[in-house]
Amino acid sequence: MSRERRIGWVPQEYNEMTPGELAQRVDFAKRRLGSRLTILGHHYQRDEIIRYADYRGDSLELSRRAASTDSEFIVFCGVNFMAETAAVLCSPEQVVIQPVEEALCPMAEMAGRHQAVATYEALSSVWDEPVIPITYQNSTADIKAFVGEQGGAVCTSSNARALFEWAFDQGGRILFLPDEHLGTNTVLDMGMPEEALGVWDPLHPPDPATFAEARVVVWKGFCWVHTGFAEEDVAQAREQYPDALVIVHPECPRPIVVASDASGSTARIIQVVEEAPEGATIIVGTECHLVDRLNDEHPDKLVLPLSRRACGSMAMTQLKHLAYVLDGLIEGETHNVVTVPEDVARSARLALDKMLQIG
Repeated sequence: MSRERRIGWVPQEYNEMTPGELAQRVDFAKRRLGSRLTILGHHYQRDEIIRYADYRGDSLELSRRAASTDSEFIVFCGVNFMAETAAVLCSPEQVVIQPVEEALCPMAEMAGRHQAVATYEALSSVWDEPVIPITYQNSTADIKAFVGEQGGAVCTSSNARALFEWAFDQGGRILFLPDEHLGTNTVLDMGMPEEALGVWDPLHPPDPATFAEARVVVWKGFCWVHTGFAEEDVAQAREQYPDALVIVHPECPRPIVVASDASGSTARIIQVVEEAPEGATIIVGTECHLVDRLNDEHPDKLVLPLSRRACGSMAMTQLKHLAYVLDGLIEGETHNVVTVPEDVARSARLALDKMLQIG
């Protein structure tokens, strides 16, 4: 089978190496490249990858870390939109590499530029106020660029409310992409009525007139991991661990958030676990690699997944992929470089800068 048709292709020799041999390759490359290399690991990566990360965190935090370093090579172990954001924020002299270039975020891929433009124009036809697009960080560079061109902003799960408040202060209404659930939870947590909210299905575009009274229209996109949790999972957790704190990610559907004790970004979830008293039980509704790691790192507490939900795209990156791209750098070859066209990067930076100014 050709390389082009295989996901996560590496030369056969890497498939035949033992974990110990691969680890030796990575250790040697890190020593050899030194400060020329920075490895970034998203919280949802496998432990075999996280152990080699110079920094671990969420997507935007890691991209900003990359841009603040002087490293020539940035190896981003995550999914594509994250590496794209790093490429947008890093200097032209830095090279951003994604060990598995086929590792895409399904949610990010649910919103395309042409669809977004058509939706923006449709809402503009029924709203007298300006349409202010806000996109979740979990979106492609093309979507960020569109948002930047329209004077909108990027947001994270931590600062979505601040960005929504900014948009309303501008006298506008909001088109939010691409996660229906983060948008919905943000609107309702702000105390707005359900009537102020509309859901736009890009696969079956509705009559825009039906959104004439809406103040926020959210895109019908979702995270496969977080929409997999059920209210029954929360009920079962409470029955088994009646004194536990249940915290979930705001990408979860509204009923899950309401049934839980709290919701928050990965950074907030980590903070809650760190600040919990000794002996506490925390049930976490997010990707299980992070939950398991939190449990290992806090032996004085019990940290359990609401249910075992793993991100298949994040799991694509294995030690053999990291070893392959690092070996290439030692040999003077760059594999799986992530680039963003300058015109797209310029507009995407506008949306990212707007967020940094506001939130």
